[in-house]
Amino acid sequence: MTDYAVEAPGQAVLPIVGSDQVFPVRRIYCIGKNYVAHIHEMNADERDPPVIFMKPADAIVAEGGEIPYPVFTGNFHYEGELVVAMKSGGYNIPEAEAYSHIFGYCVGLDMTRRDHQAAALAKGLPWEVTKAFDHSAPMGPISRVEDVGHIDDHVLRTKINGEVRQDANVNLMIWNTREIIAKISEQHELKAGDLIMTGTPAGVGAVVTGDVIEVEAEGLAPLKVTIGAPAA
Repeated sequence: MTDYAVEAPGQAVLPIVGSDQVFPVRRIYCIGKNYVAHIHEMNADERDPPVIFMKPADAIVAEGGEIPYPVFTGNFHYEGELVVAMKSGGYNIPEAEAYSHIFGYCVGLDMTRRDHQAAALAKGLPWEVTKAFDHSAPMGPISRVEDVGHIDDHVLRTKINGEVRQDANVNLMIWNTREIIAKISEQHELKAGDLIMTGTPAGVGAVVTGDVIEVEAEGLAPLKVTIGAPAA
């Protein structure tokens, strides 16, 4: 048994639909600016190379959980997304082989400190302060590919307090799932346990304490979280 000098962090996991097993999370890769309508609402260019950034695995909030309203922001935004869970990986994965590395899919939220993102974009600064903070990666349960097939022509929908705010087919992604896997693997060695958030459609906006966020996609288990009181 390893003798750690301090308490070892726990392993982040997600439940698997219809199974007693759990999915161990290694890394969370994220893709920015991947739907044309969202690019337009963010005043960016179409078909640029995908923006790749990461969130820490311990930023996950499970289905039914609460997200404390974060410190260091006054403009806290939701971004509903399709998430890909990897069972294997490697460097330079060909697009034609990308699907063979997928374990399953879930829905998730890329929670964003939008005010600080605007400042980072204006100054060319890193995105970590805007994207990689505590509780910034709510995720629903994972559905296995063998149970639901590949989620590539399905509607993704986000609701705030029951009102639909995002409603788009994932086939509208500028960079599709195969291309995303291939692009990330040019720069990083993808491995089992990696999650990939594939980008958000138009309709993002601010949330406040007490708001309920729901994300759903055809064939997948839904995600529902609540915005809690400000973090201490």
